[in-house]
Amino acid sequence: MPASSPASSFSPALARSLRGLRHVALDMDGTIYKGGTLFACTLPFLERMKSLGIGCSFLTNNPSKSAADYLAHLRKIGVPAAPDQLYTSALATIDFLRSRRPELRRLFVLGTPSMQAEFAAAGFTLTADDPKDEPDAVVVGFDLTLTYARLCRSAWWIHRGKPYFATNPDLVCPTDLPNVLVDCGSICAALAQAAGRTPDQTFGKPDPSMLDGIRDRHGLRSEQIAMVGDRIYTDMMMAHRAKALGVLVLSGEATAADAAAANPPPDLVVPTLAELGEAIATARSNPTSL
Repeated sequence: MPASSPASSFSPALARSLRGLRHVALDMDGTIYKGGTLFACTLPFLERMKSLGIGCSFLTNNPSKSAADYLAHLRKIGVPAAPDQLYTSALATIDFLRSRRPELRRLFVLGTPSMQAEFAAAGFTLTADDPKDEPDAVVVGFDLTLTYARLCRSAWWIHRGKPYFATNPDLVCPTDLPNVLVDCGSICAALAQAAGRTPDQTFGKPDPSMLDGIRDRHGLRSEQIAMVGDRIYTDMMMAHRAKALGVLVLSGEATAADAAAANPPPDLVVPTLAELGEAIATARSNPTSL
């Protein structure tokens, strides 16, 4: 069974993990805010982590906006985030290509203008919808500006064997609008039917690459990172695959019943960030109490 509050019920192993934390990776919607409303516990939690010397990063699978766009949104709702605290599935893809596939410099990017600009700013050359402008690889994201012509061009290059990467696996993007937002995974499903191939690698949660990127950025070990989120099949699965501490908050999608049925279970289940902050502070201040 996953551990839950109060702190006195934590196992010695969990207590050691909490004491060893150096960085907290935070999912956003459902974890630090809901829609456009910041949870009351978010800013006190961030201040508490700062006072304990624990770094924080904010993660999202949605690559349709740039890091700068997300930072502006966080600041608008009251979260003073710095550029090195924001990590998206697009940035995870960029980091992978830079470190693991540096020969792939020319990309056909199926994504929004914001996503394309992020790849261009990282030094990649973006190719046009032209059979003579040959890319080294194809990158597909959550493209809210998708056109049929560019979808067909992506299928053409994928069918011809170009390396092919997807920023995230999500089939739909959650929305409170009367609509279905077709996400990257569904676009890739269409391409699989047309081109006969699935992506060579898919980034974003639950792939561990986002946490691996945070680990490498900050010179940490995986066990020094906690992944905190409200979804079992993305946030907690990523934590498990990355060998980080998985902390499920019940302020978003998952319920206590979901947590009890999860396999593998989260390492820790808390109602909100407030209880997580209390547990970490208790572990730090009084090691013999846990």
